[in-house]
Amino acid sequence: MRIAIPLSEGRLCQHFGHCEEFLFVDADPCTKNISGRRVEKAPDHQPGLLPVWLKERGANVVIAGGIGARAIDLLTAASVQVLAGISASDPEVIVSALLNGKLETGITGCDHSGGSCQH
Repeated sequence: MRIAIPLSEGRLCQHFGHCEEFLFVDADPCTKNISGRRVEKAPDHQPGLLPVWLKERGANVVIAGGIGARAIDLLTAASVQVLAGISASDPEVIVSALLNGKLETGITGCDHSGGSCQH
């Protein structure tokens, strides 16, 4: 699986559409082994762009803090699993929790009118 995690200052970004970069992690969920990691600068924010951009890079799982319903719908339509409502944390901790079946999701809604996410 290829996991995409939006980052800001090296930690999980709490606003999916406005992150600085993405960490891509290649992992085998059966063996729990990580075979690769890379960070890419996120494209400039444009509604609807990130789901296409992530799919082009082979992501099939997105781990996010706050993420809007449209982004979730677009990712799901592209066969990308969305795990959202994750608390800001070190991405290595998040990936380990996912691979060990201990990643807890939560509230995912973003209030774009006010520019902040609610968690």
